[in-house]
Amino acid sequence: MTRRSGWTWRTWTLALAVAVTGASGIGAQAPSPAADAPALAPIGEADIRTWLTTLSSDAMQGRAAFTEGYGLAAGYVSEQLRRIGATPLGIDGTYLQPVARTTYRVTRRSTITIETPGGTQTFTQGEHISLPALAGSAQQLEFTGVDFVGYGFPDPAESHAGRLVVLLPGMPSSPPSDGSPALASGAGRAEALVRAGAAAAVVLGAVPAVPATGGQEAGGGPRTAPPVSLTAVERVDRPRPPVVTADTTVFTLLLGGAPLPFEALRDAANRGEPLPSFPLPDVHVQIAIDHTYDVVSVAHTHNVVAMIPGRDPALRDRYVLFGAHLDHVGMATGGPAPGRVNVPVDRDPIWNGADDDGSGTSAVLAIAKALAEGPRPRRSTLFVWHTAEEEGLLGSRAMADDPVVPLAHIEAVFNIDMIGRNRDDDPGEADTVYVIGADRISTDLHNAVVLTNERASRPLTIDFHYNDPADPESFYTRSDHYSYASRGIPVAFFFTGTHRDYHANTDTVDKILFPKLVRIAQLIYEAGFDVAERPDGLRRDHRGPRAGRGFSGTIP
Repeated sequence: MTRRSGWTWRTWTLALAVAVTGASGIGAQAPSPAADAPALAPIGEADIRTWLTTLSSDAMQGRAAFTEGYGLAAGYVSEQLRRIGATPLGIDGTYLQPVARTTYRVTRRSTITIETPGGTQTFTQGEHISLPALAGSAQQLEFTGVDFVGYGFPDPAESHAGRLVVLLPGMPSSPPSDGSPALASGAGRAEALVRAGAAAAVVLGAVPAVPATGGQEAGGGPRTAPPVSLTAVERVDRPRPPVVTADTTVFTLLLGGAPLPFEALRDAANRGEPLPSFPLPDVHVQIAIDHTYDVVSVAHTHNVVAMIPGRDPALRDRYVLFGAHLDHVGMATGGPAPGRVNVPVDRDPIWNGADDDGSGTSAVLAIAKALAEGPRPRRSTLFVWHTAEEEGLLGSRAMADDPVVPLAHIEAVFNIDMIGRNRDDDPGEADTVYVIGADRISTDLHNAVVLTNERASRPLTIDFHYNDPADPESFYTRSDHYSYASRGIPVAFFFTGTHRDYHANTDTVDKILFPKLVRIAQLIYEAGFDVAERPDGLRRDHRGPRAGRGFSGTIP
């Protein structure tokens, strides 16, 4: 799974991804079509164990996209698909779909003009303010009145839709009960407010004087780590709500007419004291974004794609997609470590990625084998091992922009990312799987998953905790299903939570809970078969997320 970032599923950087290629309602009252379907064979643990052991071995060098190790992993999965007999959907009769990443140099000449009863002042990029690198090439934002929101913890009872919010960093001594790391910084809270509907945010922070040309971080020059997952050059300048870092000079001006002076508010924040929230109706702010983007380099990688035809000629050109991401974060090569270091790098320089996402990769292979060797549903089944998920969902965005089958023909996407462990290694979660997003576009898809699980001889505990739209971790936007959901395709994301080995060089195969992994793979296989077997498609009712914390069961 990709690291959490303030801009939904990715960290905005200087790179741009470019693709190089050419129930009936199954509510609580309705029987499931799968009830009359052929009996499905059990998913085999031996195969999953073999595949996952190989994929997470040191020989795969951490499977970072654009590296030899990833190429070895893609070749290994391709060979398993050939043995299974799956139909290749890549170029030249292979299982490989080319994907490229284009890296850009960003030149920023943006300004912020603040008008108060005491006068007007303009600040430029790198001098008292810093705007993110990918805020759009040309954007003019104007605000009459702004909202000071204290520490900026999102409050569902308060709406800042279309407004400019201003906040301070730090943490209150008694923070809200949600202790998410995502809200531990002022920048993280500013990003959460923007995701909740604010038009822009300004957060207090240090702004070093840096050249206008360069990366999002201090210091000039292009940034090549994690790429932005866009797939057409003309979209590089798409406007996005900016999160602006500003120094004390700017905040002194913004809060000059506040009920409390800026210095008093800052000192209270430094002491962890509660902060008030209040409007600043007499402050007028103009944000003028002026960025240009120049190509620096291009790198190449591949998705792995395959298909198993359905049995019904009338529905064979419709698909249910099973997906995972094949890449991980790689290995230490003398520069900064690619992830957390739980063991010194000189002892273990490879991030093996057994759970993330060797577990999902192996589960999708097992489902493909079961469908190749067992009963076929009416619809065809599509299998995608996405590349560069860890670099901003690049592979899935490339697939969504240049699909191997028409997107309109994809009935649903079952995404599998990290299903081999318990959240925080809690033994109390031995039967738990988190399902995210299944109810957002299609109620039928949610109910298919729930009812399939209820029919199991040993049902799992399906937890919708992370499906809550207020979840600050925003897992819904952080894995490959989101690239399809953003195109209106029903998705269900299966996940068992993070742990201390997440993105660490200790995510190894010996810690995988294989019996649990197999049970979850079986659930996904049977739920996917159910959807692929239906005579009618899933209703796309777009009723939004309803299953959240404490929810269980079907939705009428």
